Amino acid sequence: MPRYGGCSARSSSSGWPWSCWWRAGPVCPNREAHHIHFVHQFRGGGRIGPAILRSCSTGLNLLPMPVLARHGGDRGSRSSSTLDGAGHKPGRKIMRTFAILIFGGVLGLTACGAPVSGKVSEDLTIGMSVSTLSNPYFVQFRDGAEAGALRSGVKLTVTNAHNDPAQQARQIKNFTEQHVKTIILNPVDADAVAPAVKAAGKAGIPVIAADRSVNGSEVAQTVTSDNVAGGKQGARELAKQLSGKGDVVVLQGAVGASASRDRDRGFTDGVAAYPKIKVIARRSADFNRAKGRDVMTSLIQRHPDITGVFASNDEMALGAIQALGTRAGRQVKVVGFDGTPDGIKAVRAGTMAATVAQQPRLIGSRAVNEAIKAARGQVIAKSVAVPIKLAIKDNAHEFWTF
Repeated sequence: MPRYGGCSARSSSSGWPWSCWWRAGPVCPNREAHHIHFVHQFRGGGRIGPAILRSCSTGLNLLPMPVLARHGGDRGSRSSSTLDGAGHKPGRKIMRTFAILIFGGVLGLTACGAPVSGKVSEDLTIGMSVSTLSNPYFVQFRDGAEAGALRSGVKLTVTNAHNDPAQQARQIKNFTEQHVKTIILNPVDADAVAPAVKAAGKAGIPVIAADRSVNGSEVAQTVTSDNVAGGKQGARELAKQLSGKGDVVVLQGAVGASASRDRDRGFTDGVAAYPKIKVIARRSADFNRAKGRDVMTSLIQRHPDITGVFASNDEMALGAIQALGTRAGRQVKVVGFDGTPDGIKAVRAGTMAATVAQQPRLIGSRAVNEAIKAARGQVIAKSVAVPIKLAIKDNAHEFWTF
């Protein structure tokens, strides 16, 4: 039997290799190179699968989805444009539910960092405060967390802080008063949230910081991407796109957010290696697409010869692309950060040169897994780094677009 990465087990139905975990468990030395999982999608009562999903080597957010789209995964996108009560298209809601089920299934099969074996007691409740659910990135983050909770059999209560530090502090206070077992926190402001985090700690409730860090108060763990390294990677790719010379502008995220500071610092360090690239302006656009468009419009008027843009998230990058019009991807190269569905679509279209893709679903699921460990009193690492990957036109097909 042919061998695949050191493991010989294969699927009899598809001819594809099975995950080595299926045979050897998490001890297999090759598991991070080739986890392959079945996802069974049901359409009209008939099972169409297996659909092969690659994880770990590219990360659980970096999954080739065309086969799902061909077999009904795109049905929701063709549905009516009428909005539901939350202001979302029904098709998008269907796809979100489908993504959670897919991701929950993948988590149930893979051994990648999953700490939970068997069913966890259903009285274990985790509170999670998300900075905003207006940003597609954090919608993916929430979906990953919900999939992790579904897989583990725990209750996850999710609240939206609407980018309001005071509202987030109240949410954490409420979770503390409700005596949840653990709190997952995606901070609006790294400093402003500290008093509420301290109060939770005094009440004996572990706090997991996810995607962004907390300043001024100790947390049980921080689960993030390496934003500094991502900023450097973005700088290198922009320099490559510009052949090492040009005038660039930087769109910064929300003031007070650790991710914004770290990405900006990484980009500054990275671009310093290219003396012919000049950063002519830095402006905050609050991680917001509309603000990104407005800020970029103003910058174009002041600096008409801009050749490059680095944005600390895809939403601002997409706003800049709107402002640039036909210049985007041609005269002006734009590099974003996050790898959101719309960002990946822009990379495929050529209007965005690249995006430093995070794995929000994986960050969310890992945060839940670690929160369960903390609730059980297990020792957990102070920090967990989730890998990033650069999405360019040549590999953009590997990433989620819903």
